[in-house]
This record gives sequence, structure tokens and C-alpha cells, in this order.
Amino acid sequence: MGKKQKKEAEPSPKDTFNSLIIESKNVHTVVLMLDSPEDEILLKACEAIYKFAEKADENKINLLALGAIPRLAKLISHDDKQIHMYATMAFGVMATHSEVRKSMRQLDFLPSIIACLAPDEEIVVQELATLCLASMSIDFTSKVEICEKGGLEPLVNLLSSPDPDVQKNSIECISNLAKDFQSHAAINELNGISPVLELMNSEYPVIQHLALQTLITMSNDAEGRMAVCQNEGHENLLQVLDTPEFSDLHADALLVLANCLEEVENVMLIRESGALEKFLLFAATSTAPEAQKHATKAITRSARNSETRHIFHEEGVEKALVMLLGINNDGVRIAACEAVSVMCEDVASKECFRNEEGILCLVQLLTSDNAEMREAAALALANLTTANSSNASAVFEAEGVESLVKLLTDSRDGIVANVATVLTNLALQEPLRASIQSYGAMTTIVEPLKSSNTVVQSKAALVVASLACDANGRTELRNAGGLVPLVKLLHSNNDEVRRNACWAVLVCGKDEPTTTELCKLGALDILQEINLSSGRRNNFSEAAVSRLLDHNAALKYTLTGYLSSNNIITDSFYDPGQVKPGMKVLTLEELNNQELNQHRPILLINAKRTDGLQMTGISIEDKLAEFPLASGSRLVSSRMNNKDKPSSKGKSRGRREEEKLKEEEILHAKAEEEEKNKPWEAPYDVIFDAYLSEVTRNILPLPSTRDQVVSLAVFVAEKMGGPIDKEKLHELTWELHIAELKFELKSNIIPIGKIQKGIYYHRALLFKALADRIGISCSLVRGEYNRAWNEVMLIDYPTQDTTGLLIPPKAYIVDLMHQVGNLMKPDSPDAAHYERCSTHRHTYCKCCKQLSWYLDQLDRNK
Repeated sequence: MGKKQKKEAEPSPKDTFNSLIIESKNVHTVVLMLDSPEDEILLKACEAIYKFAEKADENKINLLALGAIPRLAKLISHDDKQIHMYATMAFGVMATHSEVRKSMRQLDFLPSIIACLAPDEEIVVQELATLCLASMSIDFTSKVEICEKGGLEPLVNLLSSPDPDVQKNSIECISNLAKDFQSHAAINELNGISPVLELMNSEYPVIQHLALQTLITMSNDAEGRMAVCQNEGHENLLQVLDTPEFSDLHADALLVLANCLEEVENVMLIRESGALEKFLLFAATSTAPEAQKHATKAITRSARNSETRHIFHEEGVEKALVMLLGINNDGVRIAACEAVSVMCEDVASKECFRNEEGILCLVQLLTSDNAEMREAAALALANLTTANSSNASAVFEAEGVESLVKLLTDSRDGIVANVATVLTNLALQEPLRASIQSYGAMTTIVEPLKSSNTVVQSKAALVVASLACDANGRTELRNAGGLVPLVKLLHSNNDEVRRNACWAVLVCGKDEPTTTELCKLGALDILQEINLSSGRRNNFSEAAVSRLLDHNAALKYTLTGYLSSNNIITDSFYDPGQVKPGMKVLTLEELNNQELNQHRPILLINAKRTDGLQMTGISIEDKLAEFPLASGSRLVSSRMNNKDKPSSKGKSRGRREEEKLKEEEILHAKAEEEEKNKPWEAPYDVIFDAYLSEVTRNILPLPSTRDQVVSLAVFVAEKMGGPIDKEKLHELTWELHIAELKFELKSNIIPIGKIQKGIYYHRALLFKALADRIGISCSLVRGEYNRAWNEVMLIDYPTQDTTGLLIPPKAYIVDLMHQVGNLMKPDSPDAAHYERCSTHRHTYCKCCKQLSWYLDQLDRNK
């Protein structure tokens, strides 16, 4: 019988750890568990971190601080699907925080996240992976990296996912990526537009909104716009517009459609499908003002293309826009005004707007309280009336002139500039111009001329140029002080402002009072300075100088050395000689106040008596008899010497005589004071006045102009020393004669009638002055070296061959020095003596036989 032996337990190995269930409420501990080699612990840790991070943003920051991000990044590609799922989910949730994303960018985790987008992945993994990418795609650097790592294609594929969360995250990421140009192009290559358009049918508004945002970005270039329309995107967009429940999406849909309409091919495609007509109908009849505004802006953007404008016109867009002008919403009406402004570039559209009473609507909007509205309406009217007289008349018939003139005082520069353009267009028609002036436009335009805005300055100057065509307009502008700011604009550094100001001065210079005022303000000096600059001068500045000089023959001859047959020499004309460019031309009074000098004398033409009486028809002898001191001595007033007065016999009589003397002294003092304060007047040239009488009596009655010219030439030559042979020209001691006259008159100013020995320029001036008085058309041309000559236009006598033909007049130069009365053709050798002798600087001048020393004398005299 043996005893039953007791069974003993087998001892466990020393290195074996018994299983332990770990529960921890310390997040730090859980983060450390992510480093565990055991899958079960990793799974529980990832799950716990996902749930913890999802609760609040503060938890995400705590996990970041504890170093959870790099640990989770390693676990995204774990072999265990559960660990892989929860790690991806935790990482996706963490990426929604901006601070966490900054740390994530330092890790190379994107390939692992992009791998989670594979079709065989769990939906929840795709959802959180796309959420991570959507969050990361906010940053530009990450956008580029996502595309470079191949993330775009799987994102486009996931747009067709059955899970709306995956769709939402994917379209959000693509929307962000599309803002980068390279990603933009890649989406087109992947045909990404089509699935994006499919999302427009989603039942989730957030997905529809993100899809529209993506389409807005994608349709910003031509390739994207074409892709939208080729995939019939316009149909999807119009379907959105036709659905009242989608009113919150209308603005974005219209913006995409507006982008698509920028391509002519798209417009034609949309038109063929009938969608364009629906779009215009929607714009005109929609009950949502915000949608109407966006639709109208879409028309504006698209209509900037000429071909699109033509298509819109054929579809009757003008009628729709006129309807929009009547909508009781400022935003819609402003947008409609802008669309009208753009459509006006099409000539046919201008006519349609008038026929549809669009101009009447725009005129009514000019009185709106909304400044932006007034500006938009004025711009539309400006474009409508440009190069269209019928529309300008329509504005007038709509009683818009008064409103337009009032708006010239508006504080908004854009309004003033646009209104000025409308008024300029209207002023091209004389009846309309008169109406504009009747509302005081010339007075009102003064303030815009003073504006600091160059656009306003430019447009205001154009208004002046258009309204100053008649004397009333110029007078009103002058009286309102408008010439002062106008002249200041000539100093502008803006080419357009300066050009338009020159244009206005050119127009204002049509009458003498305005020209005189402009010259006093320095307009002529400024214009001459402008013309000296190759970069600042313009055609109007040169024409303006000529116009101003046309009313001041003396100044014109001094500056240009030329007077045409239209430039009449009147009394007080003076010739100080040619001045160099940029030099100031002194007035006759300023020259009179100068001391006697050795310079060339100033020649004076003045047959106007200081007492206001004229003596036409009286002989030279009679005039000289009346003015015995006409030689130049000054008449000195004398006072009666009352030293030896008969004494009165009585005191009363003595007092009366004494009072009478005092009264005479007072009157004499007053007369002297009046004489002293009296404006200076040019001295009366009695001899020249006598010349006029004789020429009027003897030469004016001659039967032909040719006879008058020849006789006047002989007359002038006789008064200036007679004919002189070319070889004996130096024997005419005219320099000495002139010096004697200056000494005799004690003045640098010599009346032309005093000169008895005159050379070329003396005779040519006298000839022109006399010819102008008796109606002979002739010009005066200044040459060099004391040369000057007159040109006349004469008709040759008809011959047998030319009888019955209309013969044009020919130019002739009148010889006043040598073969007096000879009419020379400009290309003849004799005429060359007048015009070109001074260019010959040889030892012996061949054309006039003058020695070079004589030419040197002329140089010095000049």
C-alpha cells in the first residue's frame, strides 16, 4: 500500500510578466503608451487620444505639448488596421487646430495620410484623412506639398464618395488647392470640373457652397471656363437659379456664370442651349435684388468683349437693363447703369437704349440722393451721348440739362467728371449749347477748374472749350473769373489736362477782350514756354499761341516775324524787332519809359489823335500847319502870368478878382492832376495820318488790285528815300538819319511817318500799314539783316487760252527798294535778294553786289 503523493504546481519562468489590465486617467501616461510595442495598448491609447482630442481645442494643445503628434504620425501607417484607423482619426482631428498644424508641417506625414485615401480604405479613415488634408491645405506650403505628393487625384476621385462627410472634406481641400495656379491646372488635367459640378446636386448646402467656391476659382482662367461650359455647367448653374430654395447660392452661381460669359465661345454655347435667354429673363424678373445685382454685374463683365456685346444686343439685353433701371433698389440700379455704360460701346445698343426710354430713366436717376447712383447714371449718359447727337438731343428733351449743370458743383469728383463729359457732348449742337449756357454753366464750371483732381480738371477744360464757341459764353466765363484757373491749368504736369487747357485757351482766344485778359494773366508766356519743350508741347498749344497773337499784331510780328493778310495793323502798333525765344516782350509804355539807347529804334504806327478827332481827307500841309510841333518836341502846358493885373478900384471888386484867381488855380491843379493820372497814350503820328488821307484819296479809287499795289509801292518808296540801286545801297545813310530822329525826339520810339530814309523793313512795315487801311490784302515777313518784304496774292490777267477759266491767285513779292513796284515771284532771283541775301557770307555777295563789311554793319545794327 503506498501513500498518495501530493501534486506540486509548476513554477513560471522568471522573465514572464503576468497580464495586466491598465486603466489610466492621466493623459501624459496615455501619450507615453503610444510608444508601447504591444498592439493592444497602442490601440487603446490611439482610441483614447482620438476621443480626448475631439472634445475641445484645449485638449489638442495639451496633446501637442506632451509630444503626441510625432508618435501618432508614425502609427498612421501601422499594419494593424484598427491602430491605423484610430491613429489616422486622431491625427485628422488634431489637424483642425492651427497651432497643431504648425508642428505637423515639420513632419513628413503627408504620404501616409494620402495613402489613407485609397478606395479600399474604411470610410471613417477616408473621412478623417480628408479632414486632415482640408485643414493642412489652408497653408500655401502644404498646398504645394499635397500636390507634389500625389494627393490631388485621390481627392478628385473621392468627390464621388457615397459618404457626404468625405465629399465635404474632399471638395473643401480641392477648393483650397485650386487657389494655387499649378494645382489649378492639375485639376483641369484630371477633369476635376465634372465631379465638382455633380456636387451641385447635393442635398447638403455646405457641399453645394464649396462646389460653387471651387467653380468660381476654376473659372477665373480661360481653360477652366471652357471646361465648365463643355461639361454643361451652365445648365447646372441655371438650375440653381431656377430653384427658389437655393436663393443663398444664387450669388455664387451668378459669379461662376459671369466668369464663363467672358469667353465668346461660351456665350455662343450658352446661347445655343437657350440658357442665355433664361439668364437675361432671370436678371430682369427675379424677386431677389441681390441676385439681380450679381446677374447685372455678370452682364457688365461679359460685355467688355465686343463680340459678346453684339450677342447680348441680339438677345435684347438693352430691354432687360432698362427694366433693371426701374427696380426700386439702389444696388440693382447702380449695377444696371454700369452695364449700360459698357454696352454703349456698341453703336446699335446706343440706339436701343434711346428707343427703350433708357435715357429718360438715367436722367431721372441724376437727382437721386445716392451719390454712387448719380455717378453711375452720369457715366452711362456720358457714354450714351459720345458721338451720338440723337442721344444728346434725347437728354435735352428729357429735361436733363438743368440737373447736369447743377451736378457740376457736386462734391464727388467722379460725378463732376462724368457730367462734364455729358455737357461737352451736348454742347456740340448749338441749340443745346445755348440751353446749357442759359443755366449758368460757364459760371458753375469755374469751381471744377479749380479742382485738384486731374480728371476733373481735364473734363472741365473740355466743357470750357465746347461752350466758349460764342461771345456770350466767353464773356460769362471772363466775368465769372474762370480765366484765372484755366490759365493755371496750363502749368499742369498732366498731359491731358495741359492739352485740354490749351484747347480751351484756343477757343477762348476768338475775341479781343478775352485774349487781352488771357495775355494779362500770362497765358501767352506759358504757352510759349510749353512750345519750347518737345515733351510738353502739343498741337493745341501751338495753335493757341497763334490764336492769341492774331489779336495782337504787334506781339505776333515781334515773336514770329510774320503777319498774314488777316492780321491787320491798327493804331498803336509797334515793332521793337525780333526777340529771342523766352524773352519778355515789353509794352509800348514800358519801352517809352526807357532811357535813350543805341539799340534799334521802336517803330510806331499810330494815326489816332489824343483828342479823339480824326482829319481824314486833309492834306499833309494842312495837318502839319495844325501841328507845328509834330517834329517830336513835346507840347508844354503854359500858365497865365498874372503878375501885372490891373488893380481894382474897390475892395469888393478886388476880392472878386482874387477869388477868381484862386478858382483858376484850383481848376489848373485839378487839370494837372488829371493829366498826371491819365493813362499813357501813344504819340499821334500826324504824317502817317496824312499818308492815309492821300492814299485813300489817290490809290483806293484805282480800278484793280494790281494797280493799287504798284501805286502804293511807289508812294511808300517816295516817302522813304526813293528807289536805290543795289550797288549804291550803302550810300543810303539811313542809320545816321534814324540816329538823328532818336536824338531829336529824345525817345527810342520813332513814328513811321518821321522816317524819310528807310530801308527794307521800314518800307515793308509802312506798306503793310497803309495797305491794311485801304483793303489791300498783303502779308509782312521779317527777314534777317534788316530785310523784310510784303507778299500779295494777285490774279494774272486772263489770256486767250485761259479765258473763261477760274484762275487761282498767285503770290508776288513787292519790290519797295530797287525796281519799285516790280512784282516778283517768290522763286525769282530778285526775290532771292529780299529773302536770302543775308545767308551769303562771302567776301563779295553775288546776288546784291554788297561787300561783306556792310553785312557786318547790319549785324551790329541788328
